[in-house]
Formats: sequence, C-alpha cells, structure tokens
Amino acid sequence: MSENTPVGVGEAVPGNPPRENLVRAVMPGLELRETDTGMPTMFGHFARFNEWTEINSAWEGRFMERIAPGAFAKTIAENRNGMRVLFDHGHDPSIGNKPLGTIADLREDEAGAHYEVDLFDAEYVRELLPGLKAGALGASFRFKVMREDFDKKAEASETNPDGLPERTITEAKVMEFGPVTFPAYSGATAGVRSLTDDFILAQLFGDADRTKRFAEWYVQTHSAATFAPSIEQAPAEATPAPERRDNRDNRFKNREEYLSWLSTS
Repeated sequence: MSENTPVGVGEAVPGNPPRENLVRAVMPGLELRETDTGMPTMFGHFARFNEWTEINSAWEGRFMERIAPGAFAKTIAENRNGMRVLFDHGHDPSIGNKPLGTIADLREDEAGAHYEVDLFDAEYVRELLPGLKAGALGASFRFKVMREDFDKKAEASETNPDGLPERTITEAKVMEFGPVTFPAYSGATAGVRSLTDDFILAQLFGDADRTKRFAEWYVQTHSAATFAPSIEQAPAEATPAPERRDNRDNRFKNREEYLSWLSTS
C-alpha cells in the first residue's frame, strides 16, 4: 500500500496510522452551568484517558486507540491561546467558524481533558442552547499526534478481542474543540468515535473547486486496480480504467502534503 492512499474501512493499518487532522468525539461530553451573566458556561471533557476505542476509518484504517494521561499537558501550556471553540469544527452552514465563547478553564484531570467555556451572548450561540441543554450534542476535538506508542502485533485481549494494532497517544496538539452533531451511527450513543472521515468529507465537498482538485489528485495517485479490481476479467469493449500518471505530475507527493493542503487552503 502506498503511503499517500487512505486505508480501506475494516483494514488493519500496515504501518503507523495518519497523525494529522484527526478528529475524535465523545458522547456525552458536555454540560451547561447557569451563570449570573445570562449565558451559561459549557463544560465537560472532550477526551478521556485510558479508554480503549476501536478506530475504523476509511482514512485511518482499523486499530485500537487510547490517550495516555499527560498527552495534553504541552498543548494546554503552549497552544491554549491558539485554540478555538467551534460547532461541528466550523462546518455548520449557518454558524461557520464563528467561535462559541472564550476558554475559561482548560486542564487535565484524572478523567481526561477538562474544559470550561464562557459562551458568547450571540444569536448563533443561542440557537445551539436547546440541543446543548437536551444533551443531544457530543464533544469533539481536532488534533495532531505528536508522540505515540504503536504496537503492530498486539495480542487479542478483553479490550481488543480481534487482536488489532494498538496505538497509545502520549502527546497531542489540539487545534480546536467544541460541540458536534454525531452522524447516524447504529448502536449505543455513548463512547468515543472517530469523525476524521466526516471532517475530510466536509472539507472537500463544502467547496466545489477543492472537490475537483481532490478528484484530480486521486486519479493521479492511484493505480488502475483501485478503480477496476477485476479489469482483467472485464470485456474487451469495456472502458479502461484511468492509468496512473507519472509521479512528476502528482499534486501531492504523500499523505502529509495532502493533509497540510486541507488544513491551509
């Protein structure tokens, strides 16, 4: 598998999984506390420590993941002023990337990454209050893995019955966090989920030009087998699959360049 192609859903990752622009969400993950200012304070944990979670993502692959205590200490100390509190990672068509409030408290406690946000007295924030009060929204954060321990040959256990590779995140840089609307997944609503695929799709399909450029990149960097696995058995008159272009024509050399483009363009 090439380094610049996503891993298929259900596939265990052959190497270390991607580190950039990852999104995790926890449900439940936020509460509201009334204040004297008229607008409540939103608080909770956007991440919890030492909880094994199965990641099954088209972009990331399939593996087990947990976050170690201390993973957020550096980003809280160094990057807190650069973090933003957004709804649906800034992809909501009405709210966009408007911040929901100011971070009043951000720290690690025994459970995980604890936050308190003083919500702005603004109409776009007030529109979210019914969902927040009803507990219908989860808490999510976007981050980059700075340090990790990755066990490619983990054995089956009670927390990992399929013997998937295991990633322990020991340091993460957080870019933004906030409430998020979960997709319609089946099963229990509680727990941690990867929303990286949803984040990437929102980045692409929210912009027609960006979607076109992604399609061009995908054709350039994938083999014919990606588009027609059974092309050898296809009838002669069938339209041939697109051929892989020379690497010199590729828009991106690897996954890291693509992710960097996503986050900056």
